[in-house]
Amino acid sequence: MKLLVVIVNYKTALLALRAAEGAREDVEALGGAITIVDNDSGDGSVQTLREGVQSRGLAHLVTVIAAEKNGGFGYGNNVAIRRGLASADPPEHIYLLNPDAVPDPGAIHTLVRFMDEHPDVGIAGSHIHNPDGTTHVSAFRFPSPIGELEGTLRLGLATKLFQRWSVWSLPCDKTERVDWVSGASTMLRRELLESIGLFDENFFLYFEETDLCRRAAEAGWQTWFVHEASVEHEVGAATQIKDTKRRTPPYWFQSRRYYFLKQGGRPELWLANLAWVAGFSLWRLRRKIQGKPDRDPPQMLVDFVRHTLGPRKARAAAQ
Repeated sequence: MKLLVVIVNYKTALLALRAAEGAREDVEALGGAITIVDNDSGDGSVQTLREGVQSRGLAHLVTVIAAEKNGGFGYGNNVAIRRGLASADPPEHIYLLNPDAVPDPGAIHTLVRFMDEHPDVGIAGSHIHNPDGTTHVSAFRFPSPIGELEGTLRLGLATKLFQRWSVWSLPCDKTERVDWVSGASTMLRRELLESIGLFDENFFLYFEETDLCRRAAEAGWQTWFVHEASVEHEVGAATQIKDTKRRTPPYWFQSRRYYFLKQGGRPELWLANLAWVAGFSLWRLRRKIQGKPDRDPPQMLVDFVRHTLGPRKARAAAQ
């Protein structure tokens, strides 16, 4: 098989069906298949998905799998990937698509062609645009303690000084090699996964694609951002992480902590934590002095300290 598309659903069945319909034309042209994994939504999503697949004429293309638990983004993708790799005709490429994303016509085909033309590339990500057409940052540099300071300070001078460590400052306006790409629309080469393994399921949500790209780089594989492959993404529709009226969920802090532990051990984790607290505290002070609007999630600093720097028992309870 040339291509397997994987969509992980959690209580967003109608969005997942819309994503599958958006991928349909390219997948059919490539002779591929789509697997939708329901991460134990518990809201009737499996029935909605299966009925929707039938009513939309997708039964020849789409398989719906009910996962045993809600193990997070990496876990859900791994369920489908393992099944695909163990099949009699394993896919050459695996394309990960968020349920709240819809590929533009030809986007998936463009990513497959890019992978075929660049055998050293193990991971390729898309240009992602918001529903209003504006670009959403989807290519990044690896996190680091300096990057944590730059990102939380939100100061133009700091960004200029620490440009090479800035996680979020890539313009996403051209096709280029990058450190890591958003998991909302990502093409993976089968040989990559066979050589480095699948997603680390210790990440529940967030940082798992960063970790995969880092492991790929360490094994000699390249990650590229492909501007010509564009996808519309209603960012946060599936996770509501962008809703700044809500407190940041504990799993974000836990995933961040685990990532830095894996990347550089406790010394790097503590440097990153201190840099984050220093930068964020200075930003909050400057915001108050300058009368800037408060767009941070409620209790962000308190939650960071509690989940990241607090006692081990408190951190474990938050997981």
